[in-house]
Amino acid sequence: MTVTTSLRSAGAVSALVATLGVAQGPKPANDDETRWLRHVTVLADDALEGRQTGSEGYRKAAAYVVSHFEKAGLKPAGSKGFLQSVSFSQRRILEDQSRVVLVRDGNEDVLQFGSDITINLRAELKPSVEAPLVFAGYGLSAPDVGHNDLAGLDLAGKVAVYIGGTPAAISGPLVAHYQHAAVRWSALRAAGAIGAISIPNPKAMEQPWERTAANRLNPVMMLTDPRLNDLTGMQVSATVNPTRAERLFAGSGHTLADLLALVDAKKPLPRFGLPVSLRARVTLDSTSLQSENIVALLPGSDPTLAPEHVVLTAHLDHLGVGAPVNGDRIYNGAMDNASGIATLLEVARRLAESQPRPKRSVLFVAVTGEEHGLLGSRYFAGEPTVPKSTIVANINMDMFLPLFPMKSVMVLGLDESDLGDRVRDVATRMGLGVNADPQPERNRFTRSDQYSFIRQGIPALALKVGFEPGSPAAESDAVWTKQRYHAPSDDLQQPMDLGAAATFTRLIASLSAEVANHAAKPRWKDNSFFRRFATARQPGVSSHLTQ
Repeated sequence: MTVTTSLRSAGAVSALVATLGVAQGPKPANDDETRWLRHVTVLADDALEGRQTGSEGYRKAAAYVVSHFEKAGLKPAGSKGFLQSVSFSQRRILEDQSRVVLVRDGNEDVLQFGSDITINLRAELKPSVEAPLVFAGYGLSAPDVGHNDLAGLDLAGKVAVYIGGTPAAISGPLVAHYQHAAVRWSALRAAGAIGAISIPNPKAMEQPWERTAANRLNPVMMLTDPRLNDLTGMQVSATVNPTRAERLFAGSGHTLADLLALVDAKKPLPRFGLPVSLRARVTLDSTSLQSENIVALLPGSDPTLAPEHVVLTAHLDHLGVGAPVNGDRIYNGAMDNASGIATLLEVARRLAESQPRPKRSVLFVAVTGEEHGLLGSRYFAGEPTVPKSTIVANINMDMFLPLFPMKSVMVLGLDESDLGDRVRDVATRMGLGVNADPQPERNRFTRSDQYSFIRQGIPALALKVGFEPGSPAAESDAVWTKQRYHAPSDDLQQPMDLGAAATFTRLIASLSAEVANHAAKPRWKDNSFFRRFATARQPGVSSHLTQ
């Protein structure tokens, strides 16, 4: 691997930029818009082939980011220059050597890969598993709100089947927390389960099943450090197409249609044994690879506060080259997340040029492996290149979607820490409204890199261009998600509101300076559920903590 050479080659970066085409999209109206769009144009160009973790396209993107950190005068803050190397195991399923069947009364019902089922390759996965199935409702244990789907359920040595969603008792950010894969599996494993099968609620699916199925053959990454594997002990893990899942319930006295009606009403679900077993044989092709987080430092200007760090993050990776859609195989990731990296670079430039500079130090981290389960940020948050105790906050930018004029900012984690108060202060000065996530059931709070920091007890949030439920902007957001999220059409040809992108970037720069200059460190609100992550790490304190 020639990462060091390629990332340090300024000439190679210049040559790359010179060869890229200009997007046939919106025309910038000012320098702020021009700079932001130029970054997106470079990072989402076909030449980078979708920036798959560890790929040559990713290395080219990383070289571009390093060059702009250097141009801004930032200091290298990785473990080797600007880089923090992360070790991965890359997996692919060999479907011609794999087989999954339902066994009922001695008869086999073969589940077809793609049309019926996909395998979660991030699980530990045994080569061969045969076990009874049990329907476990939502598959959740939420002691804080008195909900436990697993109480009294015999899951020992069995595979739990559950439907995605939460009952009404679980609301707000807890919806995202308790549906996090690590949290759900921790509860299922403690109850004795050896695996899990999920059935998505069709009304809550962010992308069509056909797109999910088409992407199942893409490589999947895992951190090689076993301490960082959330799904240890999960011998089998799969997702069943909801249009094909009724067969799991045959002979149980229940229908999937009736169960989905309860989910849509956010009512509790029954739990019961299924008169069927799962027999699975999964053969994998595994290889090792390295990819890099990119870490740059803007030293603080105040001698007392400079040892503390505000961390800004955005993920650089995307899905690479995959199944063709309308003849296009490159998953460019313009909004997801060249947009966030463009803002990260522009905020770095702005803060480096500001006088005086922020009082606290600011770390700018372009993370790898987000699309494979927040892996790069999890590695950095767990093994940061500065003392962990000096990190006081994280502000994350991921797919903030400048699709329409920015009149408000959506804040994931708005009321969990006083970082939300800082957002309100800055937004008010800019004439912007502030709103929490209007769709907590989409689990956005735990599906992006800020959650890696939250799990380390660090106050964190993520921001997006806001919209009011039911508005034309909300419809634009929904249409984009259905048509372009994790699809090749998230490219440079799509509509963008460059004014919104520039406003968002100014907001992040102002917020970062506000947090870095504030006299007090950010702190969790006393009533925040997520405060327990910080409390659990205080010496001498014991607390119920399910990660």
